[in-house]
Amino acid sequence: MSEDWAAVARAINERVQELGWKQRELAERSQVSQAIVREIQNHTVERKRSDRTLEALALALGLHPQHLLALLHGRIPPAPGQPREDMEDAVSARLAVIERRLSDITEQLAALRADIADVLSRPNGR
Repeated sequence: MSEDWAAVARAINERVQELGWKQRELAERSQVSQAIVREIQNHTVERKRSDRTLEALALALGLHPQHLLALLHGRIPPAPGQPREDMEDAVSARLAVIERRLSDITEQLAALRADIADVLSRPNGR
């Protein structure tokens, strides 16, 4: 799944504006370097960031620790008071769906292989 850094930037910018903060204040409160905050806020550089970086920013902004991570991965962010266990349950449920889908795809591939082998084993490929 692709990462939506633009959604992360929008959420941070909206919350910073609501709080009336400057970029430097967010950097200080989150203990994330101002250069990294700038890159994320301005969506100038897309690179793998530590989950801890996004959690630190979310906590400094008064959001659920996993809020920005959820946005990054295209999920609905948890409510500020929602326990982390609920997020783990959501991840487990999503993983179960992915595993079922992967199993279906594996079965389809096996059937296709059998069909191809059958066609190739016929004289003149017919």
